[in-house]
Amino acid sequence: MALLGLAACGGDGRLRDLSNTPGGPEEFGIVPNKPLETPPSVSELPPPVPEGRNRADLTPRVDAVAALGGDPARLEPGAVPARDRTLVAAVSRFGVPEDIRAQLAAEDAAFRRGKARFANIRLVPVDRYNQAYAGQALDAFAAHRRYRAEGLRTPSAPPEAR
Repeated sequence: MALLGLAACGGDGRLRDLSNTPGGPEEFGIVPNKPLETPPSVSELPPPVPEGRNRADLTPRVDAVAALGGDPARLEPGAVPARDRTLVAAVSRFGVPEDIRAQLAAEDAAFRRGKARFANIRLVPVDRYNQAYAGQALDAFAAHRRYRAEGLRTPSAPPEAR
């Protein structure tokens, strides 16, 4: 019994939990805002948009890129650099669903629900993440060998673990 009790204490495992049962508020999800500031004129304020950003919201990625001398505008969604416009046009030639993220999230939730049936009826907790997604995993070394066999130039790869 003591061994089972100790085994249950190792890590929370929510990232790999297929059942995804919410247990309450996330204490690390509460982040303080930037201090409020009054703009020199009200006309400088951007018009409000649904699901838009608040000027007092934290932007850690943008702040880090700016502090390191990068261009924070390149992080904006929808801002496609000129060198990538041809690629984006090619992959979106058949159209792009507006709700692709919500659609993928719903499909993945249904997939995990189907794989998680009877997963919680065990004496010993089992990490079923790799089992559930095994059919969707890519074998990087097999792809590397296949591309090399076809004569394509590939970057060097680390040796396979045996």
